[in-house]
Amino acid sequence: MRPATHPAAAILYVDDEELACKYFERAMADDYEVVTAGGVDQAMAILSTPGHGIGVLVTDYRMPGRVGSILLRYVNQHFPHMVCLMVTAYADKEVLLDSINGAEVFRVLEKPLDLYQLRLALRQASERARERQSRRDNLLAIEETLAFLAHELNTPLATIGNFARGIARRAAGGDPAQQLEEIGQAAALMQDNARYCLSVLSSFVESVKLANGSLPEAAPRSGQSAAQLLSTLLDAYPLTTSQRQMIRTDVQQDFNVMALPNCVALVLSSIMSNALRALDRQPDAALRFTVLVDGTPQISISDNGPGIPPDILARLLVDPVTTHAHNGGNGWGLIFCQRIMQSFGGNIMVQSKPGRYTTVTLNFPAIEKELV
Repeated sequence: MRPATHPAAAILYVDDEELACKYFERAMADDYEVVTAGGVDQAMAILSTPGHGIGVLVTDYRMPGRVGSILLRYVNQHFPHMVCLMVTAYADKEVLLDSINGAEVFRVLEKPLDLYQLRLALRQASERARERQSRRDNLLAIEETLAFLAHELNTPLATIGNFARGIARRAAGGDPAQQLEEIGQAAALMQDNARYCLSVLSSFVESVKLANGSLPEAAPRSGQSAAQLLSTLLDAYPLTTSQRQMIRTDVQQDFNVMALPNCVALVLSSIMSNALRALDRQPDAALRFTVLVDGTPQISISDNGPGIPPDILARLLVDPVTTHAHNGGNGWGLIFCQRIMQSFGGNIMVQSKPGRYTTVTLNFPAIEKELV
């Protein structure tokens, strides 16, 4: 995915002198969002607020109570992406830096502050803060991507492992003819699961290359229809006989999936995997895919499983929560799916009633004259 463009980082200025805070804010307010604090404790309280958006810290060194070096070490430990500047009225900077005990300081500025030098230092610090935030976002994206792949591949790989152990047990004894038949069935299912793993990896890699522009431009495509995506998924997914029997598709009005069809296929696969786990050992289990255009194109996946508790449902698309932790679930699947859908103007909605059903709806952008 392409790196995000970050605005200028907000600046936290810490000084026990109220006039110094006012002077700094007045001088820099036109160029930066400025937040001020009268001491270390107040600054820590500000930084503990979620979503504070601060990327640059400018702190006085000598203040009543706790000195600025304590704040620097706190920031280095808890907010390593922030860029720190120290302000001091004392000329011996070497002694000052020794007292910091390893805290990373980008610049040391002397009082009284020179406006030109201050603006230059802040411009450089803000640029470094943007670079750090970009790297941080990229690492988070990689973490989410790996979590999603682990989520998708965990079940088929575990299935392959179970069949392999079963083959080893059957080969150890029993009727040779029956052994060969059972081993052959297990090998076929292992092959199905392995093929699915390879298709997930291949589809994901191709989608990432397309998003990064590393594949050559292809001729304009009309996309794939939603019904085609579902048919391909159900053919490729390693479903058991009982699972195939519980699945129904209802194509009321088909439409073309124009954006990232490979990624949409991964989203459908992930949601179906969640539904199948929820339906495990469920009496009269049923899973229905519905394709329709109700104002906007939609694909919905409904199951009659145990449903989702309201407290988890409220956080499902925001936080990594899961109802399948005992089966290897990590909660990242739906978050990643939502971000894929949002990347081209769509979204995911989840409705559920405990003990009754869960319906996940993929909403696509309206496409004029593209109905199939």
